[in-house]
Amino acid sequence: MADIARIAGVSVTTVSHVVNGTRAVSPGSADRVRQAIAKVGYVPDNVVRSMRTTGTRTLGVAMSAMSNPLFGEVVSGIEQAAAQAGYSLMLTETHDDPRGELRAVSELLNRHVEAIVLAPTTGAGAAIAHAGQRDVPVVLVDRFIDAEADQIGCENAEPCAQMVDHLIEIGHRRIAFIGGRHGLSTSAERIEGYKASLRRHGLRVRTADIAYGDSTSTTAQQAFTELMGRPRPPTAIVTANNQMTIGAMRAARDLGIGIPDDIALVCFDDFDWADLFHPRLTAMAQPARPIGEQAFGLALTRLADRTLPPRRVVIRPTFMHRESCGCPADSGPAAATAGAD
Repeated sequence: MADIARIAGVSVTTVSHVVNGTRAVSPGSADRVRQAIAKVGYVPDNVVRSMRTTGTRTLGVAMSAMSNPLFGEVVSGIEQAAAQAGYSLMLTETHDDPRGELRAVSELLNRHVEAIVLAPTTGAGAAIAHAGQRDVPVVLVDRFIDAEADQIGCENAEPCAQMVDHLIEIGHRRIAFIGGRHGLSTSAERIEGYKASLRRHGLRVRTADIAYGDSTSTTAQQAFTELMGRPRPPTAIVTANNQMTIGAMRAARDLGIGIPDDIALVCFDDFDWADLFHPRLTAMAQPARPIGEQAFGLALTRLADRTLPPRRVVIRPTFMHRESCGCPADSGPAAATAGAD
């Protein structure tokens, strides 16, 4: 409870009163405590005791974990936290498709899961409403949407701007961007970060410099090839997720373009193996496992208290400065929190 008290700026006693309902606390203080609880993924002892006396329970997870390395790490974080609390996991694949998403959520509901952690698609409203009709809470991860649900994900705009800032600071002026799938909040926010950096450095935002990779390696490979086929190709490219980074690197190899000698490359989403590539990838690393752990915490505290207002937890990623940007890995900090002063 000490960490919660520190984050909320209240005493441990106040945290105890909010968690256990033993005494009235001012609405402002109570709200800060609940936000802090969501941030650290704290599960009250009374909830854990209840789980132990009623046996193993099941949490549903619906996301495109098979095709997205980031979601695989998120699931690992959820599973670890769930196991410690006596929960088992039931995972369904959405294929990032609204129809697949609704089918996945329906399957979980038919298996009587207590709550669902969902990485929402562009049409998640139907699946969320379906769960609501069955009184099963849903926690949304990665992508923030307009919904009355607990949500957790990464900050996107400013961290993406930070990557573009770095490219500009080392001399690049023709910087292209390969964006993700239309309709996803992550895609829109990362593009806005790219544009914001150009504007604050007095550079024009050119529509022709923004390509769309649909969050897949194949489409991103095509986008990279088209960008590099222009009369004056970019000198640096930003890719907006891990799959599109793979597509861009494959295109560079096929075209005989060296990274970073011929073009600099920075990417949103890190890989476990990113520092094994040659060159090592400069990337914005999302804390995938902590996101999963905290998503589980949000689900459990929601099950314990359905009256809590919807919570939104935003986590900053970490800038991993390596070599694909074109400067030696030891020429700057190995890692810096995005947006830090």
